[in-house]
Amino acid sequence: MTSAPKPPPRTRRTGEDARTAILDAAEQRLVASGPSGIRLQDVAAEVGISHPTVLHHFGSRERLVDAVVKRRVAAMNEEVIQALAGTAADPSSAVALFERLYAAFGPGGHARVAAFLALEGRVPGAEPDSLRPLAELTHKARLALCDKQASEPSFDDTYFTVLLSAFALFGDAIVGPLFRGEPEAEPDQAIAKRFREWLAKLVLAHLSSGTTLEGGAGSQQ
Repeated sequence: MTSAPKPPPRTRRTGEDARTAILDAAEQRLVASGPSGIRLQDVAAEVGISHPTVLHHFGSRERLVDAVVKRRVAAMNEEVIQALAGTAADPSSAVALFERLYAAFGPGGHARVAAFLALEGRVPGAEPDSLRPLAELTHKARLALCDKQASEPSFDDTYFTVLLSAFALFGDAIVGPLFRGEPEAEPDQAIAKRFREWLAKLVLAHLSSGTTLEGGAGSQQ
């Protein structure tokens, strides 16, 4: 009969170090199971402190959950900003941009956390219309490439194209392997990359054509 694993030894930490360690342990559970998966007893055992010590630093489970969610969302927003800043505002850079956004959302679990938060109704300081600035930059570049003799594409069409791309990347990061029939533990990274490249080229072809689809005939810019 095997004995239960021993909890990590308790060590003395500064208040700031203890708080950081608690947040780190809670964040691992946030990525794995969402906010509902964060239990104070588990976090305390992981860090090697007592349950009352966790309460001393955060006051309650809900306040710990709020703190770790805010930290994760801040990191997610920063990575997305860096991804956008690292790619020129040019529709021809779509492939590079899609790869940067996938790197920000996929492997690090940001898309998974965002899905958990949405399902539990938590929207901590999220910016509405957060993709609109990207759509505005994309539309400006699109207009510069359009045939001056043709009708001008609408902003709505560009905005909806950007939204569709974001939805596709977000969904692929969460359920891509499932929809492709791949084992979750061994997703096919090569076909996933080919899909992102294909999607980027499809988007680029549409943006470069200057065509406005019927649903995007208006402009709300």
